[in-house]
Amino acid sequence: MERAEKREAVASLGAQFKASGAVVVAGYQGMTVAHMSALRGRVRAAGGTVKVAKNRLAKLAIQGTDLEHMGALLKGPTVILTAKDPVAVTKVATEYAKVNDKFVILGGGMGKTALNPDGVKQLASLPSLDELRAKIVGVIAAPATKLAAMVNAPGSSLARVIQARADKDQAA
Repeated sequence: MERAEKREAVASLGAQFKASGAVVVAGYQGMTVAHMSALRGRVRAAGGTVKVAKNRLAKLAIQGTDLEHMGALLKGPTVILTAKDPVAVTKVATEYAKVNDKFVILGGGMGKTALNPDGVKQLASLPSLDELRAKIVGVIAAPATKLAAMVNAPGSSLARVIQARADKDQAA
């Protein structure tokens, strides 16, 4: 790799780190190309990216950023998973680590917060951004639905009383 290519790779990685909500660093030694392709597909479906970069270039890319604490994780063959939604990438990583024993989560970062492997797993257990939005909409919509039912209840009760009275008069 020439110097210009290295500078471009560092700039690209730096931009990717800044745009991400969370970063997961994992070891992939012994994984086949098919396993790596499956991982890439899962991460891409979750809205993230998978990057295998030279550790030295990745360390240069995180210098001066909130993720500088991740430098210690970049040893040996590592793969870097990033996504804007911090929960999505951690969920994919933990699920994939369960089915592939050669994929080992080393840690990660979410802004200035350093994540150890257990921290990545805890973050993965949280609901995703879309799930949270759905829950918030449900909470907001519930009172409106109850209010509409309460407003309609007296009118419908009155209509049932009148209908019952009319039925009784017709029977007599």
